Amino acid sequence: MRDIFSEPVFKGFKWIAGEKGGEREIRNINMMDAPDIIDYLKPNDWLVTSGYHLQNQDDFFLELVDKMAVKGCAALGIKTDRFMNGVPNEVIELADQINFPLIFIPNRIPLVDIVNQTLTSILHARTEELQLAIDTHQQFSNHIMNGEGVERLLLDLSKIIGCPTALLDTFFKPIAASSDASEKDGTDRFRILRQLGSSFAQMKEPYNAFCVTKTRQVFTLFPLYTYRMKRHFLIIEGFVPQEERIMVLTIEQAANVLAFELMKDEALRQSERKIRDAYLSKLVAGEFSSKDGIINRAREFGMSDEQKMIAVVGKLDLDDSRISFTTFRTKTNEVSEFIEGEMENLPFHGYCFVKDSFCICLLDVGEGWTNDSRRLTPYLRHVQERVEQYFSETLSFGVSNVHVDFSDLPRAYQSAVDALQAGLRSGRRKFIQIYQSKGFSDLLRMVPMDDLNKLYCETFQGLAFPEREEDKELFHTLIVFFESNCQISETAKKLFIHRNTVIYRLDKCEQLLGKDLKDPETGFVIRFAFRLKSLLDESNPMNHSY
Repeated sequence: MRDIFSEPVFKGFKWIAGEKGGEREIRNINMMDAPDIIDYLKPNDWLVTSGYHLQNQDDFFLELVDKMAVKGCAALGIKTDRFMNGVPNEVIELADQINFPLIFIPNRIPLVDIVNQTLTSILHARTEELQLAIDTHQQFSNHIMNGEGVERLLLDLSKIIGCPTALLDTFFKPIAASSDASEKDGTDRFRILRQLGSSFAQMKEPYNAFCVTKTRQVFTLFPLYTYRMKRHFLIIEGFVPQEERIMVLTIEQAANVLAFELMKDEALRQSERKIRDAYLSKLVAGEFSSKDGIINRAREFGMSDEQKMIAVVGKLDLDDSRISFTTFRTKTNEVSEFIEGEMENLPFHGYCFVKDSFCICLLDVGEGWTNDSRRLTPYLRHVQERVEQYFSETLSFGVSNVHVDFSDLPRAYQSAVDALQAGLRSGRRKFIQIYQSKGFSDLLRMVPMDDLNKLYCETFQGLAFPEREEDKELFHTLIVFFESNCQISETAKKLFIHRNTVIYRLDKCEQLLGKDLKDPETGFVIRFAFRLKSLLDESNPMNHSY
């Protein structure tokens, strides 16, 4: 509005009130031809009037000024010397109070000339903006086309607008920055924003400005829409007011060029990721026939056969039977990409990919690593918290032991999956399960209980579940005999009976079982059947009475 006074055609215009509102932007002009004009006004409209409908209408005048200010209009221009005897004091006080411009228009200037000249000025300003947008877009595009890269574009943008700039990924991780934003004293400039990323996940405005109270830094954030509505962000250190149209337009042109460059890079990364994921999936599945073939292909991805590696398998705590396969896989891919970005917080390198419904990380833990996967727990906890922060979903992990050889990776992957499945079977969420080798009892539990019960009964015949006292004594003696390494004297000593009694009872057992207890194979089967008894007792508590 203040620029109006510099136009030669408008010589004689004066401020009546509301001079502090001189920064209001004019986007259109209208003439007051009826008292109900307020219903037809839009934000940033400049209204001019001869004052005819305002004469002797102080209440209406107050209401008009107030409603125009609320609606966001630019100003009100009045020919106060034609039908009016000046502007009422209460109207001037209100305009000054709400910073709404009231402009005196001399009688000699026709309203139609004011309208025409204002529209010409608006059109001229928009033409200049359009030409600037074309030139700026061409300048930024040339940087990319000439291979000068994103950093050069950000540097030029920073020089034009006078503020440090940076490009952030979907998760607010800096990708590139102008040199004034990446100097030694400014390395932490944008790092604090990583904690704020989820706050802007649903941002719908063209851009947003905010202040970080901890550091008193002011930032303006412009979202960039790229592959499948995936968003990156152009961040400006400093406040970008809407009134600075040239500045906003320049930033928007840079954002458009960056968005196209990011889409190109994303397409290339997707192609490379598919090739890498296919190789790693085959590697953990053990589909390569020769070790040399594995090693030669691994070198293409910067992997060495001498690396100490741990397999970490993650899965979203979602019931994938209740959502579509596409939705579940999309979320899994997004989380896997996020985890790959979070690996910078780990003290070692890793390779992330997706297989089936799992996010898989092969971590190169280095030579000094001992076989203690629990050291990973704090890092994985941090990843879980970050995933929940960004995706509002929880994630669980299964972790293998250390494996040195590439040929061991299929076993490492399977052990990590087993650890994850063990945690899922227990009904837990957001857990970290370290793989533990299965003991003898764990392996037996994998066999159907009916088969174990059948083997137990066939081995001990009538002594399997003894009810008579005599049978109970025989079964107990048999147990102690094998626990004493088949030593009759040792058995008698433990049972506090004579050795001849032990011999008598063992003879009875041989008759009932129909087997020679001195036969090694018979001894092995009986020892094995003894181990089954505890499992059968767990599945059927009534067996404890035996």
